[in-house]
Amino acid sequence: MAQENTPANFDYNSTRNKLILTEYGRNVQNMVKYIIALPTKEERNRYAQVVIDLMGFLNPHLRDVADFKHKLWDHLHIISDYQIDVDSPYPKPSPEQIHLKPAPLRYPHQRIKYKHYGKTIELMIEKAKSIEEPERKRHMVQAVANFMKMAYVQWNKDSVSDESIIADLYALSGGTLKLDENVNLNRVEFRPNNHPQNNNNNNRGRTNNNQNNNNRGGGGGGGGARTNNNGPRNNNNQNNRSRNNGGGGKKY
Repeated sequence: MAQENTPANFDYNSTRNKLILTEYGRNVQNMVKYIIALPTKEERNRYAQVVIDLMGFLNPHLRDVADFKHKLWDHLHIISDYQIDVDSPYPKPSPEQIHLKPAPLRYPHQRIKYKHYGKTIELMIEKAKSIEEPERKRHMVQAVANFMKMAYVQWNKDSVSDESIIADLYALSGGTLKLDENVNLNRVEFRPNNHPQNNNNNNRGRTNNNQNNNNRGGGGGGGGARTNNNGPRNNNNQNNRSRNNGGGGKKY
């Protein structure tokens, strides 16, 4: 009598060994396990090259990666849990290199005095303060003021007076930078997404559509041509009437 299948006889994935690299599948992992148990290094090298070719065939996207052969050999060592003893054309990786964690990213914790200007403005002001040439410093200060006005308009979406920008520049620089008298900053305006150029293009499209509709309506005048086509029919009717009248003359 055949033995009945019981839940204990089924092979579940949860009862199998954990897949180290799932993209290669369990068969490749079993092949690597078989290579590890081979007695001679010559056999291990020969079988390892076959498995490397198979791994490249299963993952063709790795061919677009630089040094994809190097990556395949690293994956072979990882699948073997760094136990395979073969002559690799590349240095054998270590677990410390593979599982190396990057250093924590440091976030800047700096206080910005005027957040609508940003930290870049403060750096530009410090750079302008260090310039010694008067003419170059004057141009730098005016460029910083123009940038401050642009940043202000982007956040507030409204116009701002030059006096406010000059006062903020004086405060941010600690009273060391100021603009020359009677200096006008660049005019900056907030522009919404609806540009006038797009509206003009829409109006042009509407005009073209109206012209096309007018042309189609003029084509309706072709109905006049159909009316003219009735002319031969009327002539035929007149000819028929004349024939009938002529027939009556013959009777007389």
